[in-house]
Amino acid sequence: MRKFLYALVAGALLSAPVTADAAACRDAKGKFIKCAKAAPVKAAKCRDAKGHFTKCPKT
Repeated sequence: MRKFLYALVAGALLSAPVTADAAACRDAKGKFIKCAKAAPVKAAKCRDAKGHFTKCPKT
């Protein structure tokens, strides 16, 4: 009985991350939708030593 309980707990722990990811890709009605990609990172605005905005150097 104890081995069965350990197996049940281990199974629950292993399946937890899968259900958390699946819930993020559902609409309000509970249907699966395509997951939105993360928003692109905006370019940092360049500043000089005094804190004024300057033209950014090309990299």
